[in-house]
Amino acid sequence: MIGDRWGVTMVEIAEEFPCDRLVGEPAIEVWRGVTIAASPEKVWSWLIQVRLAPYSYDWIDNLGRRSPRVALGLGDPEVGDRFTASGGRPLGRVLSVEPNRALTAELAGVLMSYVLRPSGDGGTRLLLKITARRWGGPFGALSRVAAPLLSVGDLVMARRQLLNFKRLAEHATRGSVVAPSGGLR
Repeated sequence: MIGDRWGVTMVEIAEEFPCDRLVGEPAIEVWRGVTIAASPEKVWSWLIQVRLAPYSYDWIDNLGRRSPRVALGLGDPEVGDRFTASGGRPLGRVLSVEPNRALTAELAGVLMSYVLRPSGDGGTRLLLKITARRWGGPFGALSRVAAPLLSVGDLVMARRQLLNFKRLAEHATRGSVVAPSGGLR
């Protein structure tokens, strides 16, 4: 499918992600990944801030509100917590948490698992798998049309999100400040 993979290896897409245990026959599966020059703990501290804002294109998915540029020291999310927010409005819910390792959530019927893997050089592979159940009933055929559209649209947004987490975690690791003018797009 067009746009179903970005930044991941064949070995990584063959791995089981926590969301796989929650979807029997998926209508869609897409994978994203990025290597970050920061420890899993540092990446995790940024990833869990997704509860506050999407960290993608703020002008689109956060109604122009800026995602936080400083690590706020949030505690780990808990199952049932909101997953994210857009324009200050809570969205989705957390389904499972493995601190510093994995966060799985549901948003509008789509499940996603963020998985952090130490890269061996002190860095982290941040992997994201997105999946959705097959749609049944008279609209079952819609999944054949909607899945590719979701895949391509997600590619743009998830890529930006992962690259923003990379930039923020790497800047924090170097002890530098993320400049407002070069901030998240």
